Amino acid sequence: MISVYVSLESVPHGEQRRHAHGLLTECLAAAGAEYAFEKTPLILGEQGKPSLAERPDIFYNLSHAEGVCACFANRDECGIDCECVREYRPRVARKVFSADELAALEAAAEGERDMLFFRIWTLKEAFVKAIGRGIGYPMNTVSFVFSGDEISSNAAGWRFAQFIINETAVVSVCTKEKIRQKQTKIETQNKRLILNIKKENAK
Repeated sequence: MISVYVSLESVPHGEQRRHAHGLLTECLAAAGAEYAFEKTPLILGEQGKPSLAERPDIFYNLSHAEGVCACFANRDECGIDCECVREYRPRVARKVFSADELAALEAAAEGERDMLFFRIWTLKEAFVKAIGRGIGYPMNTVSFVFSGDEISSNAAGWRFAQFIINETAVVSVCTKEKIRQKQTKIETQNKRLILNIKKENAK
């Protein structure tokens, strides 16, 4: 099982990064690794993706945006992205969405398009962060399809899960572990969450 740490706390823009790394400290402690913001030695990959210099057996990823931050640790490469849902920009969708994703977005009811955009966007971001490429990767080449709460993708060898929290925030995860590829909706008043992702065939 993978545990995803999420904070919905509202913090000033200048403090978001430190707040997110505080959450990461909790997450890595649960995984058995010590971490202190701007103190723990890190190794940067070719595209700047950090890893723990003294714990090469533990992989992690962190994301933060206005009103939400999220992270998780894993035993293999991984990626996470989070966003609060807001009005989407069609120009961005045309640039990074596949033809099928654009068609799905245009076919959606007007009131559902913002959520659909950020569901797809965060999955793409989680993927490119997992592979260590960042937004320079041709994001329109990886495509996602939703059927009910199931998620499918053409990203061979990677698995995805997604949380929709209070219908206002989206957290998406990418990993090589054999997790259940699904979306989970959560309603909560809590500002700190630990969300669990089950592996395939787990009861």
